[in-house]
Amino acid sequence: MASEIQECKDNIHDLSETLVKDTFPKKIAEFNKLLADDMFQLQRMAAVHSSINIPVPSPVIVNKADSVNDALNAQTKKRKLEEENAVQGCKVFAIPSGSVPCNKHISDLVEILKPKICELIEHCNCLKMWIQLLIPRIEDGNNFGVSVQEDTLGELRQVESEAAAYLDQISRYYITRGKLVSKVAKYPHVDDYRRSVDEIDEKEFINLRLTCLELRNTYLSLYDVITKNKDKIKKPRGNNTESMY
Repeated sequence: MASEIQECKDNIHDLSETLVKDTFPKKIAEFNKLLADDMFQLQRMAAVHSSINIPVPSPVIVNKADSVNDALNAQTKKRKLEEENAVQGCKVFAIPSGSVPCNKHISDLVEILKPKICELIEHCNCLKMWIQLLIPRIEDGNNFGVSVQEDTLGELRQVESEAAAYLDQISRYYITRGKLVSKVAKYPHVDDYRRSVDEIDEKEFINLRLTCLELRNTYLSLYDVITKNKDKIKKPRGNNTESMY
């Protein structure tokens, strides 16, 4: 059992060393390349709009007598449909033109960034465990190196929390856009609802570009902090007491 625990510790140590030395620089270069790509350029923000496939119905002109009869018939049909749906336990809504697609421009960016966000969370988790295992037992005095370790752990926890917020932001975008599309389906003649869908697509495009920037900056910041303080992180009870940076 002791040998298995030691093997696990060694694997975490080796993986963490590789992350800081090799993986982080590659990630920084990878995000720099992404940010330089046309798909993340602000100039194409107006091009991320997507058709929601909900046409504006043609107006129907009727006389007063017909409109009263039609209103009564529509009310009767609506009541009957609601009763049938109540029996089934759900309400059914249909759009004559078929399904409303997601915005492919935004979905493509999400497909690129979402795995990278999850990867960052995994990297932070590994580094947290590595530093946690390097923290020495509690003793009086000479704890400057331990404080460096704790500060680095705090930075990693903050990064994990921010990365989880990026994922939550993506989910909120789809939920909000779905509600707006439902409004367009319910009120197809109201142009403001249609415009709001375009606006939220543009907003999400900016958010995803900022997320890409923050991911690059996060890797750069972690790489800088860990490499500058690697000696104190690995040997917190050394004789020297140089500053953290």
